[in-house]
Amino acid sequence: MSDSVLHVPREQLIETVSRLRDGGYVMVLDVTAVDYLQHPGRDDLPPEVTAERFEVVVTLISHAELARIRLRVQVPAEDPTVPTLFDLFPGTEALEREVADMFGIVFEGHPDPTRILMPPDWDGHPLRKDFSVGRIPVQFKATR
Repeated sequence: MSDSVLHVPREQLIETVSRLRDGGYVMVLDVTAVDYLQHPGRDDLPPEVTAERFEVVVTLISHAELARIRLRVQVPAEDPTVPTLFDLFPGTEALEREVADMFGIVFEGHPDPTRILMPPDWDGHPLRKDFSVGRIPVQFKATR
């Protein structure tokens, strides 16, 4: 099975996914994200792609071609939004909600943007690199 990677500007995401769907990529396998807060200067991006703090990664599959394609979309911290893929692939509903819940990236046009993993009153997004995980003091038993 072959794997390809496309770096897609977020304003072209819907158009790109529509073309891929029409070309035989009939299933979204995954929608996830990465927070590159601590790695701003990445060398794995083509020169024409500007690295942003967040990256949304969408993986599609073509059963007929036995091929996968990974779309990498740069998302700026000051505007963490991307268009929803729900209208093209309804199966992305829960995947997008997980990314929104964990990273705070909003999928514009999503039919149900409520939290899916964290309680509704939870403050913050646990997979962001600047999210404070808190500390629990470790208590050791006295040694002899």
